[in-house]
Amino acid sequence: MASALSPPRAPKPKGILPLHYYENFLEKKGTRDRDYRKFWAGLQGLTLYFYNSNRDFQHVDKVDLGGFVKLTDEAPQRKLHDPGIHFSLVLWNQEIKFKVDSLESREIWKGFILTVVELRVPSNLTLLPGHLYMMAEARDKEEARRALEKPSCFLKVSRLEAQLLLERYPECGNLLLRPSGGGAGGVSVTTRQMLNGSPVIRHYRVKHEGPTYVIDVEEPFSCLSLDAVVSYFVTHTNKELVPFLLDEDYEKVLGYVEADKENGESVWVAPSAPTAPGPGPTPPAGGPKQPPPTSTPVSTQDKLPPLPRLPPPPDQDENYEIPIGDVPAANYVNDEVLPPSWQVTLKLKKLPKAQAKAPKPPPPVMPKPEHKVVNSGLLARKLAASTAQPIFPTTASPPRAG
Repeated sequence: MASALSPPRAPKPKGILPLHYYENFLEKKGTRDRDYRKFWAGLQGLTLYFYNSNRDFQHVDKVDLGGFVKLTDEAPQRKLHDPGIHFSLVLWNQEIKFKVDSLESREIWKGFILTVVELRVPSNLTLLPGHLYMMAEARDKEEARRALEKPSCFLKVSRLEAQLLLERYPECGNLLLRPSGGGAGGVSVTTRQMLNGSPVIRHYRVKHEGPTYVIDVEEPFSCLSLDAVVSYFVTHTNKELVPFLLDEDYEKVLGYVEADKENGESVWVAPSAPTAPGPGPTPPAGGPKQPPPTSTPVSTQDKLPPLPRLPPPPDQDENYEIPIGDVPAANYVNDEVLPPSWQVTLKLKKLPKAQAKAPKPPPPVMPKPEHKVVNSGLLARKLAASTAQPIFPTTASPPRAG
């Protein structure tokens, strides 16, 4: 009976072995270790990595050389069960002891450590030309790495911008590195802490002198990298200072995707926060949808160019209107004349002023005087007598002869 074919096994993913400036076996004894432990060690940048074997790609321990102080040789133990060569690495916060198999191995380890720390090949060690060449290559790589590497809390902002960032995002940290105003590769450290409810802001200068950074405090302290500068401030303040890390992976405005009923396309909608209704009219419910508001809205009035200045108003004592055609010519520096729209506006603004004053009432119309009749009765009798007489008088007849 044929057995069922099993699917082929997928090969296990292999990690990429890290690239080190130098690597070899090294025995290490820390402050909490009772005895030496042998590791495969590798030097990369300002860090010593320790592995269980030379085939591992994941380190089990590491030592930061940012707080380097010195390297010291220890006298031989003169014990039969311990024929190794010992030397110590002194950091500003601890001391670590190492043990190797030969003097040559000790000189090589010391040479590479001093090369990456001081960015120069040491000349006071017993080394072969091939070792010196390898250290010169490690120095060049370390110089290039330091030129590109900056801590996460280093931001290219000014002093005022640093203060505003620490004030606006207190949950992101209270320690920020920024370029120094004096230049020359120096940096400044800005911190913000709360004291009895009031913010306390401090600025510290860090000078860049050769391969080291010198913190300008009462007792100047030298560091080999900006990461070591950050570690100094964090450690010497009982971890009250936290490096600033602005988390930009999260959105601040709620939004959603909505299908447009008119054309069927999907649009991104970011509604603004509800506000209290104003005294103006409420827009109709069936009106067109407004586009999503931008982060910094700008009013339409701000986008308009500045309007030209109007000519000064006429004297208040004048109570007459200026006809449109009789507007006096204006004199300007650039010999420009106001457009007709401005002239019309000038006339309209003059009207309320003329109406404000009460118009003068017209002079009263006096009735024509009637002639008064004196002795009206006598005049009437004369008129009656005159009317009784004929207009044309007759010729009197001659008297008869008696």
